[in-house]
Amino acid sequence: MTGVVAMAEYIAGSEEAFVQMMNDKAQELGMTDTTFKNCHGLDEEGHLTSSYDIALMSRELLKNHPSVTKYTTIWMDSLRDGKSQLSNTNKLIRTYKGATGLKTGSTSLALYNLSASATRDDLSLIAVVMKAPSTKIRFENATKLLDYGFNTFSYKEFGKKGDVIKTINVNKGIKDTVEAVLEEDCGTLIKKGDDKNVEQTLNLEDTISAPIKKGQKLGEISFTLNGELLSSVNIIANEDVEKNNLFTIMKKTYYSWINLLRY
Repeated sequence: MTGVVAMAEYIAGSEEAFVQMMNDKAQELGMTDTTFKNCHGLDEEGHLTSSYDIALMSRELLKNHPSVTKYTTIWMDSLRDGKSQLSNTNKLIRTYKGATGLKTGSTSLALYNLSASATRDDLSLIAVVMKAPSTKIRFENATKLLDYGFNTFSYKEFGKKGDVIKTINVNKGIKDTVEAVLEEDCGTLIKKGDDKNVEQTLNLEDTISAPIKKGQKLGEISFTLNGELLSSVNIIANEDVEKNNLFTIMKKTYYSWINLLRY
């Protein structure tokens, strides 16, 4: 506890200021059922959260700070030249296939809690258990939740960042075409067996006029299942294409003549 308070004071100047930062971040993540009253998580009046909010916080940590799993997947380690041993309180790290973390916690009021994360076949899941009556039951319940997720759903990848969707003609440009590529990775969680029913809609012009900037949005691609949107991603230009000017027109004409004379 004292170490956490010391860290909070170092980062924000005081524990109170750090707690305000925590609450601001919680609101930014959409954690509407969460109010932090301290930085260490021990019982305090009004210090509240929910399983959904813990899942949001866990996802943020795993998605934007994936290096955390280098530590959350360690089962046992030593300190002081081997004189002290530390074991992970998350037993799923040792017993559950694909476990990546994430955090256990318990107090006299909150009882036994767990945010459990695991990845199999490119599908990452988070199971949150709160107020379990024993540490054994929290691990059993988390295992059931994760098993259900992996048995029922899969991750369907539609494309990766930079994949070329189409080559578009360019009017009045120094180049005649530009490649239209995915701005981000594109995929979704989907019930197993439903992937064959996914429909793709491409909203993209065949021709565009220069000038074009690298990263400029050219259109979008979306994927639906039974009319419900699963995923969509912007399609962007992968390079600059400047507009023709007198010099580039003359240059292009010159090379056209040269090619005609050559043959």
